[in-house]
Amino acid sequence: MVRHIVARLFITCITLILLPFSVFSQEPIKIGEINHYKRMAAFAGPYKLGLELAAEEVNAAGGVLGRPLEFIFRDDQGEPGEAIKIAEELITSEGVVMITGTILSNIGLAISSHAAEKQYVYLAAEPLADSIVWASGNKYTFRLRASTYMQAAMLAEQAAQSGAVTYATIAPNYAYGKDAVAAFKKNLLSLQPEAKFVAEQWPALFKIDAGAEVQALERAKPDAIYNVTFGPDLAKFVREGTDRGLFVNRTVLGLLSGEPEYLDPLGDEAPEGWIVTGYPWYDITATAGKAFVDAYQARWDDYPRIGSLVGYMTVQSIAAALERAGSTETEALRDAFEDLILDTPVGSITFRSIDHQSTAGAYVGRTALQDGRGIMVDWSYKDGADYLPSDAEVMKLRPAGQ
Repeated sequence: MVRHIVARLFITCITLILLPFSVFSQEPIKIGEINHYKRMAAFAGPYKLGLELAAEEVNAAGGVLGRPLEFIFRDDQGEPGEAIKIAEELITSEGVVMITGTILSNIGLAISSHAAEKQYVYLAAEPLADSIVWASGNKYTFRLRASTYMQAAMLAEQAAQSGAVTYATIAPNYAYGKDAVAAFKKNLLSLQPEAKFVAEQWPALFKIDAGAEVQALERAKPDAIYNVTFGPDLAKFVREGTDRGLFVNRTVLGLLSGEPEYLDPLGDEAPEGWIVTGYPWYDITATAGKAFVDAYQARWDDYPRIGSLVGYMTVQSIAAALERAGSTETEALRDAFEDLILDTPVGSITFRSIDHQSTAGAYVGRTALQDGRGIMVDWSYKDGADYLPSDAEVMKLRPAGQ
């Protein structure tokens, strides 16, 4: 009896020792990750850390389909042509099973078009242009983040309750900016038909002449300003607008302006009282959301940004799709993404089959200063499913059969 027990214990120990090796005896599942790591380091860096944290967790738990996930990172230098070249390389030479990543919408649209042509799955992690899932949508492209339309609709809802009647807009002159203004107008006018738009400013992306833009907005005398600038353009606009009193006694709505990537660099110059979408990581108490924040801080000795959250959810989405597919084959993976449901730090989300947009939502609140830095207060999480157009509208927006 004793010998039998000892033998069983010996076999169990050997099995446990060898398990990690047997689990990962197969080749890793390779995912191509394309982003603007040098050009937009402040944004792509936290995204990469969130992605790496999730990949480590997945692999520590046994990987996917008994294989580890391996991400192959490539820098596209912020150029659509370079992104396409890299995607082609990753698919044909590196053996990746799909592509993910990108922040800028013009690059996301370029990779999406290439994915449709070459028939590989592309998970657009961060680009927000509505056309990625609607006008230019295709069978092989899925989008994770709450879209421009969804976040603009959330701000339009707040604007309609503000008492403002006349509005001015300022947005970068490219796909994302155009979509953001169009979506805000559509949603606001449906809620507040008497609203009027008295000025539109379209600075070139990352080339804003903030003084001229602020002067033009001030001349229009709007009750409210809808701002879509981000990054260095936002910083210049905030500083110039503050110096000239543009924001005094006006409702200001800022798309993305409450995200740490954009708010933190302003320090004590951060605006107060703006209605924004963002990420109040420091104030999140929901179980899954807090667990992510704590894990991220423990792993990287830093706080998460919105990119960190998106990177983490990107890996969660890919792992869930692969498990559901039971395969790395393209068509099986594509099918698995449709109506895929998974739990994330923001709650349960679904990748809708009708347009391949996820229902991940966004946090909406007001900016305030605390200890010399900008934060979000009076915020709430808005479920993305509540801010999407009807299925009938989506079918009109999206190409037939796509």
